Amino acid sequence: MSPAAVLLTIAAYMAVLFAVAFRTGRRTDNAGFFVGNRRSPWFAVAFAMIGAAMSGVTFVSVPGMVIGSGFSYLQMALGFVCGYLVIAFLLIPLFFRLQIVSIYEYLDHRFGSFSYRTGAWFFFISKMLGAAVRIFLVCIVLQLLVFDPYHIPFWVNVAITMLLVWLYTFRGGVRSLIWTDSLKTFCLLASVVLSIVFIGRALGLDLGDMVRTVSDHDYSRTFFFDDVNDRRYFFKQFLAGIFTVIAMTGLDQDMMQRSLSCKNGRDAQKNLVLSGTLQFFVILLFLSLGVLLCLYAERAGIALPTRSDDLFPTIATRSGLPLIVGILFVLGLISSTWSAAGSALTALTTSFTVDILRAPTRADERQLTRIRQRVHAGMAVAMFGVILLFQALNNTSVIDAVYTLASYTYGPILGLFAFGILTKRKVHDRWIPLVALLSPLICFILQRNSERWFGGYSFSYELLILNALLTMLGMALLIKRKKA
Repeated sequence: MSPAAVLLTIAAYMAVLFAVAFRTGRRTDNAGFFVGNRRSPWFAVAFAMIGAAMSGVTFVSVPGMVIGSGFSYLQMALGFVCGYLVIAFLLIPLFFRLQIVSIYEYLDHRFGSFSYRTGAWFFFISKMLGAAVRIFLVCIVLQLLVFDPYHIPFWVNVAITMLLVWLYTFRGGVRSLIWTDSLKTFCLLASVVLSIVFIGRALGLDLGDMVRTVSDHDYSRTFFFDDVNDRRYFFKQFLAGIFTVIAMTGLDQDMMQRSLSCKNGRDAQKNLVLSGTLQFFVILLFLSLGVLLCLYAERAGIALPTRSDDLFPTIATRSGLPLIVGILFVLGLISSTWSAAGSALTALTTSFTVDILRAPTRADERQLTRIRQRVHAGMAVAMFGVILLFQALNNTSVIDAVYTLASYTYGPILGLFAFGILTKRKVHDRWIPLVALLSPLICFILQRNSERWFGGYSFSYELLILNALLTMLGMALLIKRKKA
């Protein structure tokens, strides 16, 4: 696929994206930026959230997962569906009753300012690192496909990317994100469905043949009950799926801003139930695409890449498939990544303005707008710097470490909210930051030594649950005793 074809694909997508952002972001005030004036149609939010849950990393990685893990990811996806039900019927009524802008304001109401700032800072660090890594990985792909052939340095690539992300989220915030995320979802679904169609044609398979071929393939094994030490073991994946969605969607300002923009709690619940169910089937499509990509590689005599993440990019752009498949890959990758970056930038701006700077959301509109716009620009510059730091380190293990760190940061947040919702006890608020730091530290030590200490047992995604439980245990030790 030529650099010119990639550039034309990106330019066409960006033209549509900016048109949508401009149309929906006109005359947006601060309430529109933060919570969409609480007027977003629930069905639009549900459609938008399908794409919002999928980043560029997901778009690239999930098809390749079949090589080493089969369809085991569907076990976790089943947990996702259950997790969305918990969010819809436990968290949504709570957040709407409090009428909050940032979900971490709940911690201020429940425990105090130290817990509030702890939750906000853990979210901020996690979202900044996670979003920067996602953009970094896509910038690497763009560097290889577009910028290197034109001898343009990497920092220019990153600067252009962040400038575009900043521009299309500058005015509209959440009000625009609902509709730009809907565009992303459409592009994402069109990319995966049409890629399946074209690869099926290249293999000489109709729809029925594709279903039978995928279901009969060794890679389509879904359930793993035989070895508790296996990372693919069902209950590890299923339980982790439930708590991962609760933590990384229900307790994530980025994701929950969309639901908080619905007209009322009932609409927000319908949005979450529908989007959570549909995401299961979208993941199934991606995994099915992975099997077809492997079959095509085998038929064409192409060796499977050593890194499973390279499966989709390699087959889509360098295997002799029609040009449209490469265009669909670039379209899906760009739409998923830039939309995720835009929503992360909006959420970081909201959380930093409301939670960390404590800017009153009912303050003078002009004053709040100035603060918000400065923070928005500052977040874009900070993300630019973090991306360049990753590039300077030039070590893919750093990416893995950042993802691990990001997942650890949600454990204390999950523990804080769980303790607040499941109990009515007050705690000594000033010691909460220490508990939130110690819990991930203990988890790190356990993960590093689990196989040696626990007879070969290896922690997987369930480490998030342990992290939250340790946070709750620490909070239990800080319960305020009633005076005699």
